[in-house]
Amino acid sequence: MKSLYELIEQRNKTWNAARAFAESHQNAEGVMSDEDNATYERMESEIMNLSREINRMQRAEAMEAELNKPTSAPLTGKPDSTSFTGSGKVGRASDAYKSAMLTALRTNFKQVSNALQEGIDANGGYLVPSEWDSRLIDTLNEECIMRRLGTTITTSGEHKINVAATKPAAAWVEEGEALEFSDATFSQVILDAYKLSVAVKVSEELLYDSAFDLENYIIEQFATAISNAEEDAFLNGDGNNKPLGIFADNGGAQIGVTTDGTEISGDDIVDLVYSLKRPYRKNAAFILSDSTLAAIRKLKDSNGNYIWQPALSAGEPDRLLGYPVFTSQFAPTIEAGRPAIAFGDFSYYNLADRGSRSFAELRELFAGNGLIGMVCKERVDGKLVLPESVQLLVIGGGADTEANG
Repeated sequence: MKSLYELIEQRNKTWNAARAFAESHQNAEGVMSDEDNATYERMESEIMNLSREINRMQRAEAMEAELNKPTSAPLTGKPDSTSFTGSGKVGRASDAYKSAMLTALRTNFKQVSNALQEGIDANGGYLVPSEWDSRLIDTLNEECIMRRLGTTITTSGEHKINVAATKPAAAWVEEGEALEFSDATFSQVILDAYKLSVAVKVSEELLYDSAFDLENYIIEQFATAISNAEEDAFLNGDGNNKPLGIFADNGGAQIGVTTDGTEISGDDIVDLVYSLKRPYRKNAAFILSDSTLAAIRKLKDSNGNYIWQPALSAGEPDRLLGYPVFTSQFAPTIEAGRPAIAFGDFSYYNLADRGSRSFAELRELFAGNGLIGMVCKERVDGKLVLPESVQLLVIGGGADTEANG
């Protein structure tokens, strides 16, 4: 006998197959033949039968849960208004949804209540509760520097951003002469969505232990893994099934400075700052690796003073030539012919989140080891919409020193 979750998965697959069949078997007038229509109706009938069985199993589970409730409960605290009115939240934001998600995770999704039906995604997983999703976002913003510095938007489909490719120019005209007209042209930056997934393994003993803080464990583990993968892609991604990064060879930031040798000088840093156009310098910052930062911290100006300026208060970024400095383990290290430092206004890096994150379980993969796999998925894209808003410092001594973008 198939479980409720398996039936839901089967119904989703059958519906996708029926929809694809209908779209591919229409003639020029948009009509299917009698034979194709009969095939489609059989698929539709299967979907209806599956829906009827799913509804029956959901009612049975709800009835069983109701019958298993205790007839009375002891008072453990002072009565208050929320004890009777509830939180007032519905859908994925409700306490019932969050509780149902924890129960499903602890039982390896063998106990799936009706509450979770509001959060089934197209791939058969379950959307995470709203509170968890917001806490994941908070953790991602805390961990991933590009989510802190970039501009995050939420999309429901392919998102197109118009960017001025050429701008009209003004010209001096003598009295009575004809005006000269110039055209403004626009290019488009398209933000799509790439799937990012992370899987963690939890022992059955921990998962079934009610004292184990499963909720915070999930948020911490998934958020850290997703954050690391995102930051690597937002900095180094090549746009092939992943976002396009700041340091990408094609489509990333522009090259502003190339050093004479394989070492960075104080003058190189100054040149990098002023290679960025003045409007972008107002909100500019540096991104570099820890090893590059270690080399820069030893640099001094002509008066023998370190150009490095430590933060004046805890939690504030350190500064270089007055601009904030952010380090990343995924930023490139000093290597001949490769970029080592990015400087610019990173708010022009757009991150597109598509929909909500979802959970799914791997029931059989690790069963022999007494482990249960859990998968978190998200869809995201990222691009620098104005390459001139960020300039790169490239280490000399290599052949690959032509401008990006």
